[in-house]
This record gives sequence, C-alpha cells and structure tokens, in this order.
Amino acid sequence: MKKFLPDLIAILAFIILSFAYFFPADIEGRILFQHDTAAGVGAGQESKEYLERTGERTRWTNSIFGGMPTYQMSPSYDSTTSLKGVEKVYRLFLPDYVVLTFIMMLGFYILLRAFGISAWLAGLGGVIWAFSSYFFILIPAGHIWKFVTLAYIPPTIAGVVLAYRKKYLLGGIITALFIALQIQSNHIQMSYYFMFVILFFIGAYFEDAYKKKELPHFFKASAILALAAVVGVCINISNLYHTYEYSKETMRGKSELKQEGAAASQTSSGLDRDYITNWSYGIGETLTLLIPNVKGGGSGSTMSQSEVAMAKANPMYSGIYSQLPQYFGEQPWTAGPVYVGAFVMFLFVLGCFIVKGPLKWALLGATIFSILLSWGKNFMGLTDFFIDYVPMYNKFRAVSSILVIAEFTIPLLAIFALKEILSKPDTLKLKENRGGVIATLVLTAGVALILAVAPGAFFSGFITTQEMAALKQALPAEHLAPFVANLTEMREAIIASDAWRSFFIIMIGCLFLFLYQQRKLKASFTLAGIALLCLIDMWSINKRYLNDEQFVPKSKQTEAFVKTQADEMILQDTTLNYRVLNFIGFPGNTFNENNTAYWHKSVGGYHAAKLRRYQEMIDHHIMPEMQETYQAVATAGGQMDSVDASKFRVLNMLNTKYFIFPAGEQGQAVPVVNPYAYGNAWFVDKVQYVNNANEEIDALNDILPTETAVVDVKFKEQLKGVTEGYKDSLSTIQLTSYEPNRLVYKASTPKDGVVVFSEIYYPGWQATIDGQPVDIARADYILRAINVPAGEHTIEMWFDPQSIQVTESIAYAALTLLLIGVIIFALMQRSKIAKKP
Repeated sequence: MKKFLPDLIAILAFIILSFAYFFPADIEGRILFQHDTAAGVGAGQESKEYLERTGERTRWTNSIFGGMPTYQMSPSYDSTTSLKGVEKVYRLFLPDYVVLTFIMMLGFYILLRAFGISAWLAGLGGVIWAFSSYFFILIPAGHIWKFVTLAYIPPTIAGVVLAYRKKYLLGGIITALFIALQIQSNHIQMSYYFMFVILFFIGAYFEDAYKKKELPHFFKASAILALAAVVGVCINISNLYHTYEYSKETMRGKSELKQEGAAASQTSSGLDRDYITNWSYGIGETLTLLIPNVKGGGSGSTMSQSEVAMAKANPMYSGIYSQLPQYFGEQPWTAGPVYVGAFVMFLFVLGCFIVKGPLKWALLGATIFSILLSWGKNFMGLTDFFIDYVPMYNKFRAVSSILVIAEFTIPLLAIFALKEILSKPDTLKLKENRGGVIATLVLTAGVALILAVAPGAFFSGFITTQEMAALKQALPAEHLAPFVANLTEMREAIIASDAWRSFFIIMIGCLFLFLYQQRKLKASFTLAGIALLCLIDMWSINKRYLNDEQFVPKSKQTEAFVKTQADEMILQDTTLNYRVLNFIGFPGNTFNENNTAYWHKSVGGYHAAKLRRYQEMIDHHIMPEMQETYQAVATAGGQMDSVDASKFRVLNMLNTKYFIFPAGEQGQAVPVVNPYAYGNAWFVDKVQYVNNANEEIDALNDILPTETAVVDVKFKEQLKGVTEGYKDSLSTIQLTSYEPNRLVYKASTPKDGVVVFSEIYYPGWQATIDGQPVDIARADYILRAINVPAGEHTIEMWFDPQSIQVTESIAYAALTLLLIGVIIFALMQRSKIAKKP
C-alpha cells in the first residue's frame, strides 16, 4: 500500500483541483447552457421517447432534416454496456464538469508514470496538460465528446510506452482498453489526429531498438500493440462501421453533383476544400501558445469588456467598441486562443536542447507537424497534399484543431526537460547546454519582451479585412483614420499586457531553476514552486473563458424546450406524420436549432453530419423556397388561400403542414397551416428518368411532384422501368401506423402505379407489399418511391440494419479477448506475489 501512496495523493489532488475550479457551481448543481448539448437533446427527443415506450433503440429519427439515421446522435449499442461500467469506475463517479478535468489530468499522469517518471513530477504533468486553455474552451462550447476523447488519448499512448518498455501484456491491455474508450467517446477526428503522434512514437522506438540491436523486442511489442488496437477497434465496431457507412451519405461523403468554375477544384471526396480550411490558425497567431492574447483573445468578448483596451479608448467611439470583438485573427470566429502556459513553453524549448534521444525528436517533429497543418489555408502546399493524398484527412473540418497534438507534445517534452534538470542539478551549467539555455530565453522570454515593448514588431496590422470594410461603411471618412489609429493602440495594449505577463512568468520560473542550480532550493520545493506558478498562470487564463458566471440553474436547460403556444396548437393535430418549418430567426436560425425538433418533425435542424443530398436540397431549393414563402405569407397576412403554392413545391413534397412565423412586436411564434402539403404519399402520373444528379435536382424546378416523379436512371430497375404511372380519384394511399423506424400504409389502385413517399431516402430501408419484399427507389432527389401493383395492399417500410447483429457479435468477441487478457495478467501478478518471500 505504501508503494501506491504517492499515486493516491496525486489522484486526490486532481479531485480537489477539479472541484475547486468549478466551485461553487459544482456543489450547487448549476450547469452550463451549451448550444451543442441542447441541440443534441432536441434532436434525440423522438429516439428517447421511443426507447422509453418500447425498450428498444431506433436507428432512425424523423425529428430533424426530414429524417436521418441516429448513428451520430449519442450512439449506443448493447455491446458497450460493460465498457461504460468500466468507464464509470475510472471516472470515480465524479459529478459533471468536475469529472472532465479529473480524467484529463489522470490520463496524462498515467502516461508519465508509464515512462517511469515520479508521482510528483507526473502530477505536475497532469496539471499542465489538463489546464491548457483549449480544453476549457471546449467545455462551454458543448464539445464534450471531443474533450473526453482527448482525455483518453494519453493513457492510450501509455499502453504503447509500456509495451515498448517490455511490459507487453499490461501495455496491450491498457492500449486496447483506452482505444475502446476513446472511440466510444465518438470523436473520430481527435483519434485520427493522434494516430500521427503514435506513428512518431513508433518511429522513435524503432530507432532506439535499432541502435540497441533489440529489433526482435520492437517487433514483438509492435505485434502486441497491433492486436490491442484491433481489439479496441472491434469493441466499437458497431459504432465505427455504421458511422463509416453513414459518412458516405453525409457532407463528408462524395457529392454526385458535377461542379463548375471554382467549385470544380474542390476535393474529389470528403468535405469541400474551403470548408475544411475555413478555420485555419494564423501563422502569427501561433504565438498564442506563448502569449494568450496575441490576437486579442476570443470573438465573444468585445473591446469594451477589456479594461486594458478601454484605458486607451477614445470616449467618442465607445459605442463602436461595444460591438467590435477583441479577436482580430484570421479565423472566422474563435472562443479563445490555444495557450499551453508561458513557462511550460519555456521548458519545452529548453527540452529541445537538453533532452537526448529519439523520443525528443519525435515530440519536436510532431509539434512542428501539428503547427504547420493547423495553418491550413495559410500553408496550402502541405494542406493540399494531406487533403489529396492522406487517407481520411479530407473527412474533417476545422484544421486548426490539429493543434491538440502540440498541446500534448509540448507539456510532455517540458516534463522530460524538468526531469533532466531535477535529476542532474548541474545540467544547465554544462558548456554544451549554455547555448541552448540562451536560445530558449531568446525564443520565449525574449519574444515576449519584444511584444511587450513593441507589439507591432511581428504584425503588420491589428484590424481584419472584414472589420475595415465594415468601418468604411459605418464611419464618415474624416473619422476613419483616427478611429483605426485608436483601435490599433487598444489592441496593441492588449498584446503588451499579456506579453509582459508571459515574460514575468518565465522569469519567475527561471528564478526557481537558478535557485535550485545554486543549491539554494531543494528539488521538492523547486517542483512545488513551478507547479504553483504554472497552475496560477493557466488557471487565470482559463477563467477568462470558463468561469462561475457562465453557470446557470439546471432548470434553464429544460426551459429551452418549454412548449410555446404555437407548439400547443400544432400538437392538437393528431395526424400520424407531418413536418413543421420554423421561420423564427430566419434565415440564420432554421438550420441552427433543434427546439422545433423537440416537439415536432422538423424540416430544419442542427447537426454536424447531415445527409449531403439534403444539404444540397437546402442550397438549391429549400432556402430559395423559404425566402419566397416568407415573403408571400407575410404579404398575404397569413391567409394561405391567396398564396401561390407553386413557390414552395419542395416544401410541399416534404409534407410541411405547418409553418411557424414570428408575429407582433414581440415576434411571438404563430402557427400557419399549409393546406398545400402533399401528404405522406401519393401516386404519380409519370416517371421522368434522368442521367445524373444535376439533371435530377434541376428537374425539380420544372415538374409538379404530385404529377411527375424525377428518378435517376440507376433506379429504373427498382421501378420496373415504368414511365407512365396511374393516378385517378380511385388511387389512394394512407399512412395507418407510424414509428420513427417503421411505417405502414394502406394502398388501393385500379392499375399498377408508382407511389412517392414523403420520406427521406437512405440505403438500408426495407419494404414489403403484403409481406413480399419490394425494392425502394429514390425519387425527387431525396424521397422514396415504390412500384405498387393493382389492388388493395398493405405497404410496410422499416429501418433495422441487419449489419448491427454482425458488428455486435464481433464486439462481444473482442470484449471477451480483452477480459481474457485481464484475467491472465491478474493471474501472473498473483503468481509473482506468491513467489515473493
């Protein structure tokens, strides 16, 4: 027990720090109201109600975007139940928010202990990794999946380290377990980025093994890790496989539309090139790693909120300063900078000179790699190469987020450097290291001092192009130059303030090292002083972006979904299935909220991975029709009988039965019944086959969907080649039973005909007519169609992918393998203890 006492103390310290940061919100039960979290609740409400009512999970919901799979809405599979139990134990059942910081610190601590670093130094490492500003910016943004995935990456790498340190079985078990946990956390982008880090590590261990002539050991460890990776992946194979299949149909899949002009140069698959690089870190902005507000801070804070800036402000322009953001970097918007700690950065740079061995070069290489790729459109040569030639890189947006690699490698090398100094007090005195010490001071404290004295030394301007264009429109010509000069002075003051701050933090840290080198301070006090310095530094920066004022009573989250009078009125309609289109906040809000989806089946919605074809319909038809509809209904004063229904045919084919409009001075929500909605399904007179996606989406401009169905020629066989349908007053079809994943219709027709269903087409939906399987074709770009024979029939459609049974079997087999590994390890440890005298 005594052996583990330092570890228990470190864990207790992590718990105390985590509770302290979120105090008093954590003990008062207050929460952060997060847009993405609230959106997730709205999108998942229909699925939640279905689970509560039936005890089964639906893999499809009609609550947003007309309908989509639930694979990326809190994905849950039975095979992960035991893994979630293990996760709860690892998290020590700590409360929300507190647990996030705790697992972030604990994971890095485990990694450092795997390297054989002392508990006290590893504790410091856990703190400086976990308190990097980006992680605390993720929390209020609601990017919890990303946060948790990042928290499980260091212990995953700990398993790799243990395996290469000849603790094969333990390394394999830890690698498999934490790969499984991070994949379960469902942010593949972060896991993908850290695959590059692992490759850097493997390269370093290969070089080390080659030099020591221990290649057999290297290949043995690599084989065990490969098996562990397979086990960890297979435990989550249900999530991974169905996400992969789903991605082909989403914005991350290849569009069938042929583009012209500039759009034709976009990526051949995956996201559009401009979309991928829209959030690119500025080259000069990289200095935020050392000086947090080197680009002003966050977009959410205005100039008027900065005391430092307002001390330089001209009172004449105070009204404008309450509207201008502090941030003036190259990203469209940012919640805050990526700051790793000034003295942490000093130790990292110092480590590049005093730490020896291939792992140092791996960490330095990974850091540079991360920074260069984070520049995105500001360094397009490398970015284009990765988009075009590196598998899966073009599936992810916001390339600036790859800086998480630097946030990992910088504190890791910093701890290695501090270990070198504390274990060898004369390290910094050595002649071979003097140049490195001087270079480190110049590159960190020197840069901070230059920016403190002359903030414009590294930057050509302090006003963005967009700001300048807006100012030219808003200000008289004679005021433009003095205002720009004053704004520049204010932003220089913001930079100088933080630059001085970083400079003095580095100097204080250097003082601790100097006193230790002079034998004036013991190693324990030096470590404690540096830990306190770094904690105060990073804690205070994080409080700029996540503080107690942002927490609200828990009731606020449910208030977001309070049923409005408009909702009440619409819900009185007991028709089985219809859609609602919310114009409140149009045009920006319709596709950025899921409050509507909480109560209704929405045409709009918010989700990061919507179906690509639906997005293309939004761009080509739904948004233009919304503009026409908004104007027409407003002009008619809500009297729909005087509105031209041909202006919103696509909305009608989506069975949009209700519009929600703002009315009155307060803009309160008012429902408007759309009498022109086509209903759940209809027979058509004609099937018009087209050769490609462009012809299909363009044809919707010309046809009346109730009369003609536009079908890609590739679906001709599913409709038995029918070109002329049959439709008269005797042809009827009615929805008789509705579940999100199962629809039943009664159809009657004197002759064979084609029915178009107002349901979103997606591979995997199955159908029967009177119990006999039939093919589902895609019609009108996004809808379903079936050839129906003459007579009275029951048509049933359902979504229950059989692939889930296969993937679940694989997952259970992988879990069994992991359990066997744990049992073998436990028996081996028991045997070792028994052999001890």
